[in-house]
Amino acid sequence: MKKICLFALGLMFACNSSQKTVSENPSTGTQQGPDLSITYAHTITQDELKEHLYTYASDEFEGRETGKPGQKKAVEYLKAQYEAMGIPAAKTDGDYFQKVPLEVTGVPNGSISINNTTFPLGEDAVTFTVAHGDYNEIIYVGYGVEDDNYSDYTGLDVNGKVVLIKSGEPANTDGTYVVTGTDQKSVWGSMSDGMEKKANLAIDKGARGILYYDSLNYPRYQGYFDFMKTNTTGKMELAGDNSEVFLIMLNEKSATTLKKDIDANATPEKITVDVKLSVESGNEKIDSENVIAVLKGSEKPDEYVIISSHLDHIGVNANGDINNGADDDGSGTVALLEIAQAFKQAADAGHGPKRSIVFLHVTGEEKGLLGSRYYTDVDPIFPLHETVADLNIDMIGRIDPNRNGDRNYIYLIGSDKLSTELHNLSEEVNKKYAHLELDYKYNDENDPNRFYYRSDHYNFAKNNIPIIFYFNGTHADYHRPGDTPDKINYDLLENRSRLIFHTAWEVANRPNKVLVDKPIE
Repeated sequence: MKKICLFALGLMFACNSSQKTVSENPSTGTQQGPDLSITYAHTITQDELKEHLYTYASDEFEGRETGKPGQKKAVEYLKAQYEAMGIPAAKTDGDYFQKVPLEVTGVPNGSISINNTTFPLGEDAVTFTVAHGDYNEIIYVGYGVEDDNYSDYTGLDVNGKVVLIKSGEPANTDGTYVVTGTDQKSVWGSMSDGMEKKANLAIDKGARGILYYDSLNYPRYQGYFDFMKTNTTGKMELAGDNSEVFLIMLNEKSATTLKKDIDANATPEKITVDVKLSVESGNEKIDSENVIAVLKGSEKPDEYVIISSHLDHIGVNANGDINNGADDDGSGTVALLEIAQAFKQAADAGHGPKRSIVFLHVTGEEKGLLGSRYYTDVDPIFPLHETVADLNIDMIGRIDPNRNGDRNYIYLIGSDKLSTELHNLSEEVNKKYAHLELDYKYNDENDPNRFYYRSDHYNFAKNNIPIIFYFNGTHADYHRPGDTPDKINYDLLENRSRLIFHTAWEVANRPNKVLVDKPIE
């Protein structure tokens, strides 16, 4: 019933002719005078975009890999541009940099002692989590299974305790399985999914740590541990972005040191033990930063329109070739600089936006949307509930070679996911100003590329903040050294940047926030 009501509300806004999606002159509220959106959009030029990009995507910036010297040059360049434009930092202390603490994943180091026997990591015990503490009691929960008609947790309180679980699932004397009632195993007994399901159940019940015995799967865990010791893929995560609950996999030798009859006995019980855990993180700390500037609104300064792009790329490949990332995402970065300049010139002339505009350059996109996730999940400088929309720019300087049709196009993704009003506004702004062909090919829920989940707007969308993702599609130079500034279509980059400016102008100056009529439940 609720969905039907929301749909009807969306139709009312879309079809009611008295509701202006695009105002005729949002800067003045009247129909007289020049259209100031056009005036300032024309300050975004091919020549300036090109000048920025030939610097930003040059070899000097070394591919801008997160945490590397080239990325540091990139953030200093962005900071210098905002200082030159006179657009202040978003942070109240005047710092343009929002520190984003990251880690490169590595194997932990340390040891595990069970009943006075020490087991070095990687031999008879494996973990990928930090684990500390001395424990004189653990709770053995057998298979650690809980289903509608069966529970290994009956009468046990594991909150704040360490639990010992073994693989497999309970069976009847006739050989059938208790959970299914047949000779077919349930998910609890699955080699691939069983451990995760059991661990999540223990965590839900408040367990402090999990010791997991699986003699058949243990060689897999050990093999991955050995692989990670020499892994140089540079997989990153937010620092401290780990569960406080530890999970340690045991082989037969370490498990039977805890409980001698563990293979034969599945009856839950409390066990008196002497377990000492001293396992430290092996992750490498990485220093990186988002660059954030803000132009305060004249009438509604506590409502924020975010325009975002990612400042990083993938650095230098194994052959020493620099991946310059002119399109990905140098194009979005320089577009954001030009859009910022246009808004600043408007403000200097007394035509500043009614809502505040946040110019957000995020780090770590290529490592897993880390900079934007840090902003939304850890340290939103401006309240998310007062954030009106995010217009995200990621690759807008090239042409998709597999696309047929007008070259003057842009792929739009996500504009209708949360707000019918934002989608309609976007369409009308384009019709009025930019005249691009708006292509929704990758907006399909069934798109196998899943681009909706692969750029920084997603971290805003998951928080019910309306978004539009502007994208030109991939090409043969995607994530390759051939993505250089000389291959950018600067006329398209100009027109696409102006479209985004016009859209931001409208969202910032309209009387009401764009309506979220399709929120994520």
